[in-house]
Amino acid sequence: MATRPDTAALPSKGGAAPGRPPGSPAPTDQEKRRRAKLSRRWQRDMRWSPYAFVAPFFLLFLAFGLFPLIYTGWASLHQVELTAPTDMNWVGLKNYTRIFDDDFFWNAAKNTLTIGIISTVPQLLMAMGIAHILNYKLRASTFYRVAMLAPYATSIAAASLVFVLLFGRDYGMINWALDFVGIDPVDWQGEKWPSQFAVSTIIIWRWTGYNALIYLAAMQAIPQDLYESAALDGASRWRQFLHVTLPSLRPTILFTVVVSTIGASQVFGEPLLFDANKGASGGAEHQFQTLGLYLYEQGWVNQHLGRASAIAWTMFAILIVVGIINQLISRRLRASS
Repeated sequence: MATRPDTAALPSKGGAAPGRPPGSPAPTDQEKRRRAKLSRRWQRDMRWSPYAFVAPFFLLFLAFGLFPLIYTGWASLHQVELTAPTDMNWVGLKNYTRIFDDDFFWNAAKNTLTIGIISTVPQLLMAMGIAHILNYKLRASTFYRVAMLAPYATSIAAASLVFVLLFGRDYGMINWALDFVGIDPVDWQGEKWPSQFAVSTIIIWRWTGYNALIYLAAMQAIPQDLYESAALDGASRWRQFLHVTLPSLRPTILFTVVVSTIGASQVFGEPLLFDANKGASGGAEHQFQTLGLYLYEQGWVNQHLGRASAIAWTMFAILIVVGIINQLISRRLRASS
């Protein structure tokens, strides 16, 4: 029995394409070439479009990342002055040996280490405590989370100037509070340990909320079944924190420690603006001069670009060592877990 054309079943999806309608003309050679050209264009578009999308990032990275890195490495092997950056005299590793023999370099390295410890350890401990509190169901929790990011969003210049007023020797609020309880005023900008503590306070104030939100996000990813099982076993909130929360946060804690260490090695804006003379010396006796300030002083104050490049590569080597240590610890933690 013949089937009517208007009642014939349509081909199923994914099946063979319907044939050419009866009576339609066959495609000409020009039409075939046009279709083949469109097919090749579509194939080229699918092949090269992803590279075109990521090309701007790589171009910017080459211009502002890789090229400066290579150029500073080359400049560190030459004697280069800021007044004549194109005049290079080959000196080999002399810039490196000179900074390693410079007492101000080791003073800046020690200041960077002490400021990093004073700022990083309390910062991460406070961030952990704040995140633990915000992890509970609180009213207006969104407001508290946004407030935690307010110091991070504040300009370094504005925050540093406010802390300069707070730590002022004659009219600062901190010395006023100390005098109120019978303690003699402290020269926060002129003495070594008070000045480093004041600079660390700026860093703590600015980055504690940022790390607290990182810890909070990690805490909210911990399965609640672990806490329920610990509660059924009679564990208190404190023991749940020690035996459930902290072990689950080990990768996050390692990440924040590494990031904070890298940030501490690059501290620049806070000590620069905290200096009463607004110079790169880090105080009258270099008491809070960091490696970042020492680099700036050598390159833009003393105009020794070659020596500044050597300092930059030394700092880069320090960051590589920190990254290697991070990788070793991460591998050991994964193996133990």
